Amino acid sequence: MSKEKKKAVLLVSGGLDSATVLAMAHAQGYECYALSFDYGQKHSAELNAAKKVAQLFGAVQHQTLRLDLNVFGGSALTDDEIEVPTAQSDASEGIPVTYVPARNTIFLSMALAWAEVLKSDDIFIGVNAVDYSGYPDCRPEFIGAFETMANLATKVGVEGHHLRIHTPLIDMTKAQIIQAGIEHKVDYSLTVSCYAADAQGRACGVCDSCQLRRKGFEDAGVSDPTIYL
Repeated sequence: MSKEKKKAVLLVSGGLDSATVLAMAHAQGYECYALSFDYGQKHSAELNAAKKVAQLFGAVQHQTLRLDLNVFGGSALTDDEIEVPTAQSDASEGIPVTYVPARNTIFLSMALAWAEVLKSDDIFIGVNAVDYSGYPDCRPEFIGAFETMANLATKVGVEGHHLRIHTPLIDMTKAQIIQAGIEHKVDYSLTVSCYAADAQGRACGVCDSCQLRRKGFEDAGVSDPTIYL
């Protein structure tokens, strides 16, 4: 009798990092359940990319939840009155306007709910604390605190299971992430990282995310497949 695969819920945005994490989990033999969010972001190109990436790595299911965070605004990614900056953020200047308030807390909570229903003890998220924009919900301290909470706040946690939040990219540079993805056969041409991509997924080339992505490919010595405006 073949051993049943372990199930994992993966947050898949359609960007470079989450595609790499999905590829890693797939390579580890997990039965992958992809979760994306239509949260009121200014473009839907990344959701189209998430669908393609989920299909590429054979996700058992791919759910896209609608969460209207633009009702609150407060971020350049969700608020029409705040423009996406065209210069790379400086950590010394504080948290950038592209930070979406409580986004990863909300996303991980939804992933936790689905994991509990699936009887899965594993959630994967592509947060990174090296080449990133200074978001507080990408730090190891946040992930550790959320994992502790998850095991206190759920039926499965109380019954003795240990829910784990996997962050395989947390200590990697963008170049290292890309190199790992190439090893796992990620087609980065399918991914969209730009904060201001057009309907076809073409990147602006000047936002913080575009600059980090472009530098990552340069540092990795890998041809950048991104289509820029």
